[in-house]
Amino acid sequence: MTDTPPPDPHAPKAVNVAEPWTRAYWARYFEVPVEEIEAAVAAVGEAPSDVADRLGKTWPARDGGGIV
Repeated sequence: MTDTPPPDPHAPKAVNVAEPWTRAYWARYFEVPVEEIEAAVAAVGEAPSDVADRLGKTWPARDGGGIV
């Protein structure tokens, strides 16, 4: 048995940084500044799991991320 939650079929497939509101969403989700989201995407691409690894966060977030 594992602690990994089952995949969420509704989870975003990419970290989109094309629009201000999507950058803000991901910054809140990962609880980091927008600039860190942009830098992580530039470094590792748009896969949420790769961005999370780069930021030292989990994907999917165990507690739903910083979204309230």
